[in-house]
Amino acid sequence: MLARIAQELFWLGRDLTRAEQTARMLDGAFHADVAGGEGSAGARRSGIALSWNGVLAVIGAKPPAPGEEVAEVAVAGSASLAPAGPLGRREIAPLLTLDTESPASVVSCVYRARERARTLRDVISAEMWEALNAFYLSLSRYDLEAALATGPYSVYQEVKERCALFWGLLEKTMLRDEARSFLNAGGRIEEADMVLRMLRVAVPVAEEPAAVGSPPQTHESEALSLLHAVGGFQAFRRHLRRAPTLESVSSFLLYESQYPGSVLAAFEYLREALETADPAPRSAPPVLRLGRLIADLELQQRTAVRPERLFQILVSVQDELEVIDREIDERYFTVAATVAAFRLEHPRPNDRHSR
Repeated sequence: MLARIAQELFWLGRDLTRAEQTARMLDGAFHADVAGGEGSAGARRSGIALSWNGVLAVIGAKPPAPGEEVAEVAVAGSASLAPAGPLGRREIAPLLTLDTESPASVVSCVYRARERARTLRDVISAEMWEALNAFYLSLSRYDLEAALATGPYSVYQEVKERCALFWGLLEKTMLRDEARSFLNAGGRIEEADMVLRMLRVAVPVAEEPAAVGSPPQTHESEALSLLHAVGGFQAFRRHLRRAPTLESVSSFLLYESQYPGSVLAAFEYLREALETADPAPRSAPPVLRLGRLIADLELQQRTAVRPERLFQILVSVQDELEVIDREIDERYFTVAATVAAFRLEHPRPNDRHSR
């Protein structure tokens, strides 16, 4: 497969997963707001994990996709560019959902995914393209600003269902070849990255003294907001059958391989995808590093991890994932980046016309 096609498939998966995970986190922040009630501001000071500023910190720290400007992404998470005082639902929800000027918004992610899919119509199935194109058109057809103000749940539910439809069609209609593997790899690495970033924002809040001394119901609402943010509430209840706490939910989202939305499960799916796509997986640096990282997580799952060490574990796993991301880019997509740079420096007449 051409490196350029593989890279577009990889980032199609990342863009669509980023849109879905952003919608889920925003939905989780709405749940946290509702759980906080009239005293939500005070509850957040006591340790509500998934606050609006927490979501902004997660999404604003995301690295840009190829072709994006780093400065534009930084705008979404830059405190220096924000109004004085803490931001809330009225500012952050439209910014991360509807703002077409921000590459981090749900609408921008869906637009990029649709444009990538349009160039890959001979690679993905016709049903996948039709589902993604209909998704994009539905976002431009309705008054999302009014819907976000009156019923945000329906907006984010639409995003989640449309993304699920795309991935379901991939399972049913696309060949199990390297094209599918790169598409899956992009989705899985983005999923793991988003969950890790969310936990890194949530866990330090739980470790502050004010959070430790907060009432038990506040801890449960924090944990519930995290579960809602990844769609894992029902799975958690079926698996553990006890009231969620920040420690148990963090462990579930990090280590539980039976839950497909966990970090460990995403790493296993990512390794499987890269092994299928790589002609020599036994010597591939990203595959080997993933194997070591999965083994480390499985070992940690079997040993008791102290709550105060959880944040350090999240940092080390996030650092390893960033190295894997660079190794994937160097092994599979470097040629595509070199060709793109050469074309920018030496444009052909038809390239100038197309621009």
